[in-house]
Amino acid sequence: MRKLLMFRSPLAAVLAALATLALLVEAAPAVAAASQSPGAAQITALSNETTATTWALASYAARIRVQPSIQSRAIAKLRFQTPDGMGLQAYLLLSERATSSSTWVKLRIPGRPNGRTGWVQRGALSDFQVVNTELVINRATKRLTLYRNGRAVLRAPVGVGKRSTPTPAGHFWITEAFESTDPAYGPYAFGTTAYSALSDWPGGGVVGLHGTDEPWLIPGAPSHGCIRLQNSDVRRLEKLVPMGTPVWIR
Repeated sequence: MRKLLMFRSPLAAVLAALATLALLVEAAPAVAAASQSPGAAQITALSNETTATTWALASYAARIRVQPSIQSRAIAKLRFQTPDGMGLQAYLLLSERATSSSTWVKLRIPGRPNGRTGWVQRGALSDFQVVNTELVINRATKRLTLYRNGRAVLRAPVGVGKRSTPTPAGHFWITEAFESTDPAYGPYAFGTTAYSALSDWPGGGVVGLHGTDEPWLIPGAPSHGCIRLQNSDVRRLEKLVPMGTPVWIR
């Protein structure tokens, strides 16, 4: 009897181990499913800010929050018009985050300080629009390059901010465009979402991209922060640069 028990004990241990292994294998899919709960957030990129950039207008004056949650701290509000009232305020959209309870959109915030981002609920924005253009301004070489689908289609010399009032670096976008009646701004002007060091300037110091009545200063650093072009070049841009075009100032 003792010999029989000694023989069956290792066999029972093996069978028990196999049974435990089977239970673990069966439980593995359940564990994986639990880690991917139905309420897990799904994030979709909306812009790469080079060949595809998504923008939208405000549907109502929603609060812009630090995190994608109604309990998160508000840092700004969506607005309908640009600071100078020359156009509707466009917002550059970075990504979309969908959960089982709500959908949030991460966007760039125009205003001081430059470079802020935040979140609003999807319903606070109009239909999405997409552009495939990008403006790059190199402050060192004083050159502007317009890209379409990643390919350069226009290059032009520019005037940038002087040392005391530099043109700010960063990622911005075109939010308005209009005929100019002031010779200092040439025949045409674009409004960007960049803000210069001058807070007491009309419009709060918005950095514009415009023509000039002093063409001999281009290329150079003659401005209060705005980007000046030859009038012929700004007229060329007028036909090529749509609303929402990202602007990278280097």
